[in-house]
Amino acid sequence: MYESGENYLETIFVLHKRNGSVRSIDIARELDFSKPSVSRAVGILKDSGYIIVDEHGLINLTDEGREKAESIFERHQLLTAFLMKTAKVSEEVAEEDACKIEHVISDDTIQGIKDYLKGSH
Repeated sequence: MYESGENYLETIFVLHKRNGSVRSIDIARELDFSKPSVSRAVGILKDSGYIIVDEHGLINLTDEGREKAESIFERHQLLTAFLMKTAKVSEEVAEEDACKIEHVISDDTIQGIKDYLKGSH
């Protein structure tokens, strides 16, 4: 999956946690993307089996989509905490950088960060 698809899945996951339901317009507002761009991405995610869009336009993650989104979200949270703790950057900077790093970092490195954060609390 491409970085943009992962960003959409993570956004759907976060919006669902925050609002209880998600529509394309919610995603467009959250990401500051155009409605046509979001519509195209939603179609791709739907065709890929990551989301379902009901007759009212509500977007829900499939089991596969939820698993992928939770993994991305966990990476984001771990990286944000790690960068704030080790690099001593602000939460805003850590969030932005985590969003970039989360798509390319290996599972081994993520596990190492998890272990580091567990041991240093």
